[in-house]
Amino acid sequence: MQFIKVFIPFLILNFGALGIGRWLMNNGPQSEWYTNLNQAPWTPPGWVFGAAWTIIMICFSIYMTQLYLKIPSKEIITLFSIQFILNVMWNYVFFNQHQIALGLLVIVLLTILVCYFFFKFNSVSTRYLVLPYMIWLCIATSLNAYIFIHN
Repeated sequence: MQFIKVFIPFLILNFGALGIGRWLMNNGPQSEWYTNLNQAPWTPPGWVFGAAWTIIMICFSIYMTQLYLKIPSKEIITLFSIQFILNVMWNYVFFNQHQIALGLLVIVLLTILVCYFFFKFNSVSTRYLVLPYMIWLCIATSLNAYIFIHN
């Protein structure tokens, strides 16, 4: 029961971040600006992003729940909050403001923070649930970097 009480808020916040990010990105991936960019040859089709983020946020919510139940600290909530802000911010900076370099900085910081969760809190048995997030951020960072270099 305690797990559910902590899991539901993390799930709502994580999917809320996706919703806010989607709203802030304006027309995002369908915009003329984005479709006219030189994109990486390994850019996945659009549907992959929705599927990936759904899996990532479910896994990350489970991980954050286990982490918070094991280490209920202000540090955990602060790091999670920074992750939330960076996740939402990237959509706005990259898609809405067309700031490719700043977007790259934001996504690199987000990647470092998610990796920090994985390595710093390695005593949590569900830490491997962070791997989909880490892998996806590495892919997303490479896509952002490619756009930065080739546009």
